[in-house]
Amino acid sequence: MSNRKSSGPLIGGVLLLAIALGLAFWGISTRAKSLDVVTREAKELAVPTVSVIAPERGAPQQEIVLPGTMQAFTDAAIYARTNGYLRKWYADIGTRVRAGQVLADIDTPEIDQQLEQARADLATTEANARLALSTAERYRDLIKTDSVSKQDLDNANGSLEAKATAVTSAKAGVRRLEQLHAFGKITAPFDGVVTARNTDVGALIDSGSNAKELFHVAAVHRLRVFVNVPEIYSRAARPGTKADLRLTEFPGHPFSGTLARTAQSIDVASRTLLIEIDVENPNGELLPGSYAEVHLKLPTEASTYKLPINAIIFHTEGVRIAMVDAGGKVILQPVTLGRDYGNSVEVVSGLSGGERIIINAPDSIEAGQPVRVAETKTK
Repeated sequence: MSNRKSSGPLIGGVLLLAIALGLAFWGISTRAKSLDVVTREAKELAVPTVSVIAPERGAPQQEIVLPGTMQAFTDAAIYARTNGYLRKWYADIGTRVRAGQVLADIDTPEIDQQLEQARADLATTEANARLALSTAERYRDLIKTDSVSKQDLDNANGSLEAKATAVTSAKAGVRRLEQLHAFGKITAPFDGVVTARNTDVGALIDSGSNAKELFHVAAVHRLRVFVNVPEIYSRAARPGTKADLRLTEFPGHPFSGTLARTAQSIDVASRTLLIEIDVENPNGELLPGSYAEVHLKLPTEASTYKLPINAIIFHTEGVRIAMVDAGGKVILQPVTLGRDYGNSVEVVSGLSGGERIIINAPDSIEAGQPVRVAETKTK
């Protein structure tokens, strides 16, 4: 009886201990499970969710829009080649002229007097030459009868040669002055339009280093349009390529031109290729000096892609695009950009077309970082 009484408290203590240990084990296991859940959730929250798109393939023919400046196909400043005073002008600004048409007359009194003197000198030398010829012929006859010495004949022949040379020189002087006198008529060198008149009746006309431009003539039946093409498109800009020119003064009316030639050299300062586009202008609608918006359709040798601007990362090492690989990790791909369309940009190298590209990538994104993908539709 006494043994039962003494073993009762012992059993009760063991039961209480077992219960306490069970409760402790249950609490520890519950906390461990909760910690695992929290850890798993923390890891899941640590993996960012990103939206991805597929690159949009560019067109096989790309159109670039560049500013251009129109210039006359032939352009010349007209100067005087003789001195005098302007007697009269016949063409003002805006006048259409033909090649050889007289633009102005210059009064050249000094040249006129010099020309008259040169003609008189020519007549004198011709008379002297005729006398020398007669003397030489007479001496040639007299030498046959030994009436004159051989020295006298040689002197007569030498005098004839000198007089003949003097005639040639005098004729050249007359022709020079006749040409200077002819320069008194200022003529148009080609068909075109007078774009400037910088003289008036009575104005002193000078030639040489002090000459002043009298007229400016431009041939406008065809115009040259000079355009600077970025280096990235230089290989595609080939002669024969068609171009559309649009001017603000002709809304909705493009003009067609043809790429005629290129500079075949990249400008070091601007990294552009200078090209020339020829535009026919039979009616004179287009004016030299005008600004034109040039639309060039260039063939593409390689595939290009278009991406929204928020897919581009401007990294310290260059332009990058964040992509997701098959394992769900980030790849920072270097790319080369082409044209900027405002909301989107052209990618000319670095993509193959099957990539999953992250849009709105955070600045802290790193290569190899795991991400969770939320697919979005390509716009």
